[in-house]
Amino acid sequence: MIRIGQILTTHGIRGEVKVLPLTDNPKRYDELEYAYLELSPEYKKVHIESVKYHQDVLLIKFKEYPDINAAAQLRNTYICITREQLMPLPPDHYYIFDLIGLNVYEKENYLGKIKDVISTGSNDVYVVENDTKEILLPALKSVIKSIDLTNKKVFVELPPGLLD
Repeated sequence: MIRIGQILTTHGIRGEVKVLPLTDNPKRYDELEYAYLELSPEYKKVHIESVKYHQDVLLIKFKEYPDINAAAQLRNTYICITREQLMPLPPDHYYIFDLIGLNVYEKENYLGKIKDVISTGSNDVYVVENDTKEILLPALKSVIKSIDLTNKKVFVELPPGLLD
């Protein structure tokens, strides 16, 4: 399951909830007929009745939660989808959760695993960690030469002085 939002609180008396989107594209909710609520240790399928955009949050109404009393129990719950529900990405674009844990190499030299991805606005930065240090790699075509999700490998060409 992939988290795409977190329910913050209720909104109004008709069961709407305020949702913090955990996606770069909040409009993706317009395409969803259903999602899953992460109710540890299980997931509950819910049908999306309506989606409204309000400042930096979404107002979502689930058919299964008809009023404020029912919706109040959802505070801090994550909204998830399956991999099959993901929106397709353009070529050479990747979901961050697919990059985390990939092994990074410069030619045959193992540099470490991608531990995190930092979004800077201009370009992402891959945080690569090994036993001795952390390396910050800019996600630029001049640095990231290829990504092989099947074999969990990223091949890079480091700019001069990056490891100094």
